Amino acid sequence: MSEAELFKQLGDGKVQCRICAHQCAIAPGLRGRCGVRRNDFGSLKSLVYGRAAAVNIDPIEKKPLFHFLPNTRSLSVGTVGCNFRCSFCQNWELSRAADGADPRGERAMELAPQALVDHCVSHGIPSISFTYNEPTVFFEYALDTAKLAHEQGIRTAFVSNGYQTPLALRTIAPHLDAINIDLKAFSQAFYSEYCQADLQPVLDTIALAHELGIWLEVTTLIIPCLNDDEQELSAAARYLAEISPSIPWHVTAFHPDYKMTDRWHTPPAALYRAYHLGREAGLSHVYVGNLQDTDHSSTYCPQCGVTLVRRSWHAVEFNLLNAGTCGACGAQIAGVWS
Repeated sequence: MSEAELFKQLGDGKVQCRICAHQCAIAPGLRGRCGVRRNDFGSLKSLVYGRAAAVNIDPIEKKPLFHFLPNTRSLSVGTVGCNFRCSFCQNWELSRAADGADPRGERAMELAPQALVDHCVSHGIPSISFTYNEPTVFFEYALDTAKLAHEQGIRTAFVSNGYQTPLALRTIAPHLDAINIDLKAFSQAFYSEYCQADLQPVLDTIALAHELGIWLEVTTLIIPCLNDDEQELSAAARYLAEISPSIPWHVTAFHPDYKMTDRWHTPPAALYRAYHLGREAGLSHVYVGNLQDTDHSSTYCPQCGVTLVRRSWHAVEFNLLNAGTCGACGAQIAGVWS
């Protein structure tokens, strides 16, 4: 995708963004729904290119990515802005920071793509994760960084709501090694009311990411009495299993935040119920998150049941995989292990 293909002219000075599934039609001088892309004299301009609002070195397990370079560090990078309006957002300080008069974000620092890659090279960090806020809204920054990273043998990952257009995902796919997609619910009503978005583009992105060979994991934040219906969770798990039973599904605990402080923390029983529904639907790897539980956050061989990767929170206690295979029975375990 060239810069000219990121948008198209609509007449009357308007441009249409082609990166995100909202495909905003933006009038001159105004910004799209993400808050960080502006129509400047008929050209679509990113207001956050090279402006990182959050940078940390994290365990890759924190993304969460459990089948991707386990027990390694990842340079985590985010800007400000988001194309969703989740009332339960747990990173709202970044996602909503672009709503004000200065969409670049007061906390942002100038970090060019080459600077991010150079830091990884000099510190022996094997991957860069685009995370914290939605990486689709800083697509150009992520794409340029990912290209440079691959030139140095550094892997890349998205932590995303899955609202890219197929054009955008296909463009970055050759330079993107992994993606964790939030499947926030399996209900259009939920997406409409709580995210101001649609479910179908997310489902389409999940299927396309798998088709393109990007390593895929999926996360669902379980919110009490909103998206924890057993039939809905089973339907979500079946959808993933039909694409591939090897897709890891992370069912994680909600805590009250942003505009949803009237809800309660997810009880462990609800997470265990989702875990078992995922396994019953045919998924080989289901993980419980945001809860201290080694048994339900470890990786087991789907063929013989032996514990292959034992985790405590985001720490790997041991890894018995042998070049991606089970050391006990030799079964191939899906993932990117080295």
